[in-house]
Amino acid sequence: MALEFKNLSKKEYNVTFIAPFSLKLKPGIFNTILGPTLSGKKTLLRLMAGLEKPTSGEIWHKEINVTKLPVQQRNVAMVYQQFINYPTMTVFENIASPLRVKKITEKEVKSRVHKVAELLKISPLLKRRPDELSGGQQQRVALARALTKEAELVLLDEPLANLDYKLREELREELPRLFAETGATVVYTTTEPSEALLLGGYSATLHEGRITQYDPTQSLYKDPISLVAAKTFSDPPLNTVKVEKNSEGIFLEDGAHWKTSKYTNNPNGNYTLGFRAHHLKLFSTKNDDLKLTGEVLVTEISGSESFVHLKANGNNWVVHTHGIYNFKEEEQIEMYLSLSNCYLFDTEGSRVYDE
Repeated sequence: MALEFKNLSKKEYNVTFIAPFSLKLKPGIFNTILGPTLSGKKTLLRLMAGLEKPTSGEIWHKEINVTKLPVQQRNVAMVYQQFINYPTMTVFENIASPLRVKKITEKEVKSRVHKVAELLKISPLLKRRPDELSGGQQQRVALARALTKEAELVLLDEPLANLDYKLREELREELPRLFAETGATVVYTTTEPSEALLLGGYSATLHEGRITQYDPTQSLYKDPISLVAAKTFSDPPLNTVKVEKNSEGIFLEDGAHWKTSKYTNNPNGNYTLGFRAHHLKLFSTKNDDLKLTGEVLVTEISGSESFVHLKANGNNWVVHTHGIYNFKEEEQIEMYLSLSNCYLFDTEGSRVYDE
């Protein structure tokens, strides 16, 4: 049931919402589209659902060109961040509504509704109406309706964003398994890299309407092919600094440098070094650690972790570390960075590898 895009694009009034791209999603697994607000995630989902028509290109599902098919003729289920339920129906009837359209027997309707209600822990709510439910309960009803429909294509538009933390964590673990049992192609959008990692499967990074990478989620996180993809898949934001590579090593703006044999086959010149917040350490742990200094801007404490925002090498960086630290504003602190934890990008933003 693979979903494939062939040179698909969406443009209106000379504004490009989705730049032309071709991509074949992996069937039977979770496919996450990760991108910031206004990156084009909702537009892309609406194109998949048939709610909008592309400017160019085609959408194929199960080796059938569905580009011109109206939404009514597509076996699609869509769950929005803002839950949508029928206010005059009970929870049971909301969940059963797709089955009623298919004229399935009452016995089968009851069986499937009760099964999915139990999975989503809303069995005690089946006789209530949506206005008697909390926001989290209503969202679970919307998810249950999508599951019950057994659609071949399921589109989830940040469906957990409005749920409480505990329920969100539970459903992040459950959703891939729940939809895997249906065999549907599932596309899930999120702005949170941590959510994409928890969901697993495959992920695509989306930036300003452009798909920048599509790979297994863990691989995409560990091995971004561009500066844009690395930034999209980083929270806290990716730390970056301009560097110069020459025959003696890699030099930062303040003169600190690694004498290294890495990247010796790459041309000398200017590059961008990128590294994630948890790779910037307050204590040296490796032989090739480079000592750096920075001026503290603010320290955020979250549970047993600290996020130290600072200015270093003319850039704003973040250190994400275990433990509670109460650095003062403008305090000078030392940090350590291993080159093995860094990504190197050329002036065009493409990843440079140690050839």
